[in-house]
Amino acid sequence: MSDFDARVEEALADPVLKLAVERTAGTAEAKRALAVEAFPDFEPARTRAAAIKDHVVANLGHYLRQFDANAQAAGTTVHWASTAEEACDIVVGICRRAGARTVARSKSMLGEEIGLPHALAEAGIERIETDLAEHIIQLAGERPSHIVWPAMHKTREQVSALFRERHREPHAEETIAAMAESARRHLRTAMLGADVGISGANFLLADTGSVCTVTNEGNAELSLVPPRVHIVTAGIEKLVPSMPHAVHMLRLLARSATGAALTQYTTFYTGPRRPGDLDGPEEMHVVLVDNGRTQMRENGLAEMLRCIRCGACMNHCVVFRQIGGHAYGGTYPGPMGAVLIPALDGLSANRDLVHACTMNGKCQEVCPVTIPLPTLLRGWREKSWREGLEPQTVRQGMALWRWGVQHPRLYRIGSALAVRAMRLRARAGWIERLPFAGAWTRHRSLPAPEGKTFMEQYARGKRR
Repeated sequence: MSDFDARVEEALADPVLKLAVERTAGTAEAKRALAVEAFPDFEPARTRAAAIKDHVVANLGHYLRQFDANAQAAGTTVHWASTAEEACDIVVGICRRAGARTVARSKSMLGEEIGLPHALAEAGIERIETDLAEHIIQLAGERPSHIVWPAMHKTREQVSALFRERHREPHAEETIAAMAESARRHLRTAMLGADVGISGANFLLADTGSVCTVTNEGNAELSLVPPRVHIVTAGIEKLVPSMPHAVHMLRLLARSATGAALTQYTTFYTGPRRPGDLDGPEEMHVVLVDNGRTQMRENGLAEMLRCIRCGACMNHCVVFRQIGGHAYGGTYPGPMGAVLIPALDGLSANRDLVHACTMNGKCQEVCPVTIPLPTLLRGWREKSWREGLEPQTVRQGMALWRWGVQHPRLYRIGSALAVRAMRLRARAGWIERLPFAGAWTRHRSLPAPEGKTFMEQYARGKRR
């Protein structure tokens, strides 16, 4: 059993996980549908958003130079990092020069991708996660399980128990409002007293050198404005040409992620505090991170660089909603993770991920920038086959299937026998156990075939 298989087995055997994931993903799916219905130009907006991102990726060097020049003109120091290690070294170096003992961090998947939490811990710098969900998983000592709702795998009952154990002033009532207030009391002093604030970026505006962050809790503003130093870590694909382009993307991001027309807090940062400003950091740094993105652009994965990290693909993914995010084993779960993780960490160690898909196409259907995720996953599968990464049992099974379909008469006889045998094992329309299919029936029953084989039904239809 591979590591992925073991994680999947553990996830499927956890009924609480399924409840927690379905609560959030189901709500997100329903709210997105209402938001899209109320936005009649959603499809043309998706097409334009994909074109904007494709244009930036095709002209990445131009927009990177433009952002660099305009950000520095606004007083921001721009750093360049080719790898995750370089990015972490730059961030830790800035913190050390600032004499930082504590940093307040606003949620950033890029930070998770490069391993920044571990780098700060190794440097002896205390990290305070200010996003409510990130705070929950920091207390629990776990990794994010979703890119928008990092604590999706936790039920409110589990969060309540965690807060009662770890908060100095835990909630007195078993309500979400009381738990949020408990977290606010716990985090507010730490946020306001941090030496350095660290964030990601939802968008980087090339024409002004500005950084855009999007939150629903206001934690980014409290984490980034009071400290003396603000550090931004951002992937080079986060660029958009200008403010109108950023606003267009924001209209799609919020609707796709949470089903809202706009998030509660959308903030643009353009350099550090200037003379006359009432607040703001004394220093602002932007660390532009490649970490495999240039190779993705050159190796047939440029369309994946459109991604605006809304999470819609995983909210609608039938696989993700059964196994949750941790089973994927990397920073990014779900369909987008199944494409990204092999690109970032290598295909040989992650070939199982590219098969964790039914190819139903729902992810592409809901993606706000129309990323062809099933097509990209098929590309990884083909590469895995060409490079001999598939197990010998899979190759033998495919060879047997190939032989079968090359002999149509035998194939149809075998299919007819299999369908009838499956119907014999059914009870009330469901199959609880099936020889050679234990992986399918271990955690769920299979629907029994309702009639004859497809070819038999097709032939009968033609005769009519």
